[in-house]
Amino acid sequence: MSLLDPRPDAPRAGRFQWHRTHPLVFDAALAVAVFACILCGAVAGPHDPHGPRFAGHHLSALTVALAALACAALVLRRRLPRTVLAVTGTLTIVELVARSGDPRVPVAASAVIALYNLASRTDRPTTGRVGALTVVVLTAAAMLYGPRPWYAQENIALFAWTGMAAAAGDAVRSRRAFVSAIRERAERAERTREEEARRRVAEERLRIARELHDVVAHHIALVNVQAGVASHVMDNRPDQAKEALAHVREASRSALEELRATVGLLRQSDDPKAPTEPAPGLGVLDQLVDGFVRAGIPVDLEVPQSPRPLPASVDLTAYRVVQEALTNVHKHAGEGARATVRIVQADTALTVTVLDDGAGRAGIPRQKGGDRPPVESGGPGEPEDSGGGHGLIGMRERVFALRGTVVTGPRAAGGFQVRVTLPLQAVRTGESV
Repeated sequence: MSLLDPRPDAPRAGRFQWHRTHPLVFDAALAVAVFACILCGAVAGPHDPHGPRFAGHHLSALTVALAALACAALVLRRRLPRTVLAVTGTLTIVELVARSGDPRVPVAASAVIALYNLASRTDRPTTGRVGALTVVVLTAAAMLYGPRPWYAQENIALFAWTGMAAAAGDAVRSRRAFVSAIRERAERAERTREEEARRRVAEERLRIARELHDVVAHHIALVNVQAGVASHVMDNRPDQAKEALAHVREASRSALEELRATVGLLRQSDDPKAPTEPAPGLGVLDQLVDGFVRAGIPVDLEVPQSPRPLPASVDLTAYRVVQEALTNVHKHAGEGARATVRIVQADTALTVTVLDDGAGRAGIPRQKGGDRPPVESGGPGEPEDSGGGHGLIGMRERVFALRGTVVTGPRAAGGFQVRVTLPLQAVRTGESV
């Protein structure tokens, strides 16, 4: 059993919470105890020269009857707090009137307990109104029918006991409400932490899924093309088939290396086998383009002569955009298609444009620019492509995470275009914070 297991403390907590699990039994025991205290107070002599002593007075039948009724009402103090206070207060007044001039009013103890119970179970305005009324009525009855003079200590004592009962009950209610608010705040904070943890897990899963898709889709597409070329020329041109198979081997090795780096994100930070190489960026864009050129897709690369350093998130996103766009050119542009990759870096934004002039695969022609204009997306609520693939969806999610914009669609001159704009100022500000 774990040392943090709370079950061994459960019996102890149960003993302290017994009055809550058995409220009726507890109230009955309290009523019996109050009844015994009232009877003891009725026969005690408070003004003996040597201090209070029992059997100093005769126990009357009226006191016993009033005490029994008042204590019986206390059993219902949780269900009917106002009614119980009214009954005990009335019985206290009856005792004051019936035993006029007698300083002993033991039944008043039940009214004090009933007032405390009401104050601890209602709100503060109700406690103020009902408590003030009870104190005034009982104190006035004691001054009118109690011992003389009207300011006798017994009358003042009744005023003090009822006032303290109302104040103590309100304090207990305030503390209970404070503890309940703290517990609710802690539970709400715990729920918020759990929701935040689930949200971060979902975001991390989505990010890893995008990485895996980008890596696998790109390299498997190249492997598919080179394998098809090798199969086609195996008999007639074995040298070209060997070259295609070499490209397959290189693409497979690159895919495995990137998969190992991506899966390494799931390892613990102190795992010595976790990869440490940086994420790809525009610095290795020429290697990416070279892979597509070897696959048979001519690519014109236009990049700044002296590029400035980019934030890591923008650098990786731009690389993945080019990778996904060229993969789509390879998969959908058709034979003889030529692609152009253009990188424009300004002070506030980085623009990545990938164009091609392909007409589409045989039997599946691309839509012309006049039939479907390019669509600009500026947020995650934009509609996705009708093709049902995950490439452009993942591209948009990456760009939207950096508050960028995406324009995709057929070109008027034929072919397809992908244009992505990534803001630089907001990213740099967020990273500096």
